[in-house]
Amino acid sequence: MDSPDLPRQFARTRRFSLGVPRGFTVSPDGERVLFVRSTAGDDPVGRLWVYEDGAERMLVDPSALGETGPVPEAERIRRERARETSQGVVAFATDHHARVAAVALGGALWVVETDGGTPRRIRTAGPVVDPRPSPDGTVIAYVTGGALRVVGVDGTGDRALAEPEGEEVTYGLADHVAAESMGRQRGFWWSPESDALIVARVDTSRVRRWWLSDPARPELPPRAVRYPAAGTANAETSLHVLGLDGRRVAVRTPERASEYHPDGEWTDSAFEYVPTVCWDAHGPLVTLQTRDQRSLYVLEVDPETGDAVMAGHRRDHAWLELMPGAPLRLASGRVVAHWNVRGGTRGLRVGNTRTPRDLQVREVLGGVGDRVWFTASYEPTEVHVWSFDHQDDEPDPERRTGTLRQISQGPGVHTAAVGGDTVVLDSMTPEGHTVTVLRGGEPVGRIAVLAEEPVVTPRPRHLTLGKRELRSALFLPSWHEPGAGKLPVLLSPYAGPGLQLVVHARAWWTVVAQWFAEQGYAVLITDGRGTPGRGDDWEKAIHGDQLTPVLDDQVDALHAAAERFPDLDLERVGIRGWSFGGYLAAGAVLHRPDVFRAAAAGAAPTDLRLYDTHWKERYLGHPDVLPEQYERCSLVAHAHRLERPLMLVHGLADDNVLPVHMLRFSSALLAAGRPHTVLPLPGASHLVSQEEVATNLLRLELNFLNEHLIAHGKSLSV
Repeated sequence: MDSPDLPRQFARTRRFSLGVPRGFTVSPDGERVLFVRSTAGDDPVGRLWVYEDGAERMLVDPSALGETGPVPEAERIRRERARETSQGVVAFATDHHARVAAVALGGALWVVETDGGTPRRIRTAGPVVDPRPSPDGTVIAYVTGGALRVVGVDGTGDRALAEPEGEEVTYGLADHVAAESMGRQRGFWWSPESDALIVARVDTSRVRRWWLSDPARPELPPRAVRYPAAGTANAETSLHVLGLDGRRVAVRTPERASEYHPDGEWTDSAFEYVPTVCWDAHGPLVTLQTRDQRSLYVLEVDPETGDAVMAGHRRDHAWLELMPGAPLRLASGRVVAHWNVRGGTRGLRVGNTRTPRDLQVREVLGGVGDRVWFTASYEPTEVHVWSFDHQDDEPDPERRTGTLRQISQGPGVHTAAVGGDTVVLDSMTPEGHTVTVLRGGEPVGRIAVLAEEPVVTPRPRHLTLGKRELRSALFLPSWHEPGAGKLPVLLSPYAGPGLQLVVHARAWWTVVAQWFAEQGYAVLITDGRGTPGRGDDWEKAIHGDQLTPVLDDQVDALHAAAERFPDLDLERVGIRGWSFGGYLAAGAVLHRPDVFRAAAAGAAPTDLRLYDTHWKERYLGHPDVLPEQYERCSLVAHAHRLERPLMLVHGLADDNVLPVHMLRFSSALLAAGRPHTVLPLPGASHLVSQEEVATNLLRLELNFLNEHLIAHGKSLSV
């Protein structure tokens, strides 16, 4: 069966993301749910909606608000870090009670009351980035030109609380590493009393400046990018309490970890990273992480004096993985903290109570009263929503497990937003995507998912393979009969840190895998060592070597799958991937030409010295101290080994994995006399969103693989 329409649908729907509700905010009383969604599965313009009394109502429709200006550069960068590809309303923020919402549209600030009012434009001093109402809903804080400003919801009193002292300084924005590698997109946080904010000041003057140009637009000047590559200087981030009355207090944090910082071949105890900041009823709570990522301090800050007192300390011999949403303080003041079972899972500790030792906690979703909500897994291919009530009256610490409740049911990847006794359960299942509103634990309604149904239906066979029990998914052509003939094999992994592909859910990558299968391939996806969901030892097996164990797991899974499915042709094996998956694909044909016959590698980081500090030093250390680890994992250093067909694809506007990776690797291959194919994508960033480019990219990959893996290969017209 041929499905030529899938590439077009895949591109038109932005990977089936359009029409999917997201960004849920639930009011503390549980009565209102705000979210962003477009009106159809091919509509790229997001709108702001509220779900209330069992019905949806649109609050902000950009098409009805008239002309807006261009997206400010700081907002464009924020969207790139968040992998945002839609338009219109892409984010919003509310007051504490979710009665006032603020959005930025083309640099303009719009405010709307959720009780049925119409959106109002608020005049500001400049193009607006990340507007956020105060908890009492009377003032909006926003960033423009690197300054942190406030304006009343009635449009009066616009003034700066902090202005940059130079071109390389900003207030209220996250730096590149915080947004790209630590998951912190924000740079300011309101006090509960609405009278002050804690604000990040970022100075990038020490960070190496790189230049990114568009060769297809030679009339445009290059764009400066402050990119902290491994081993080079980071941005300097400091925190300041800014009062609406004009007072300013610098937060005094320790410069180095002084207590029990782990030794090692490379150690750096300087606090250079600020992973999390929050301000709740008990005051500001801040975490700091050392440059080598082996110590983390949790600090309670006095907003009047700026003094910081350590409330918790974590350390690890390899690195400390950051848990989204943690630490968190509950209403009682108890801190919800991350704890590790030695060699096993990650759990939560609330006071003296801990989650079960075999439950792998993924993310802290929030707290209501003294109950914490989080996602976690017993089986790594499923993620469920749980609630947990601590229990401090049990004298035996090993028996303090509290009251644990599983909220979501059935196979899938589930997450949630909570407020009062309302839970918005966001579920990706094998059948598709649903959003269910629960109240008091019972379903009371649905929020519509308007995404298009894929023209190809995934048919994964979930497998556990080899001695390491590798979780894998095998996709075979729907028309293939066992024993009818050999199928070429296509590995399509990501297999890197921070992302799982082998899950019991229908996702865009499972649809693409099935499409390749319908073209005549057996497609295998495997999550090996280094991927999340299986505990510290599993993730840290790549410490010092990000390529060898990962590649070994792909080969082991391939051979184990072929033993169970004899129709897999081990003489015709290809591999494709993007980002880390592209790095793995190129590494596969360099180091295992005995297994892999061709590779299509997109946006591959080929020289890991050129990737950012926080992401690469975590796994490989400092390149000046441990150069052999970077050399071992470099593709450029091993370019002379290439024996198999390789296609390199790269967006020339990619400011995450910069085009220099592809160009240096191609140059090294050329110098070694190794033929290869290069496909540059002018104007494309790390996430290719241009419809024609994304459509034809899948087809060109297929043509390349057909040429080298299928005798007398068929091709699709581009």
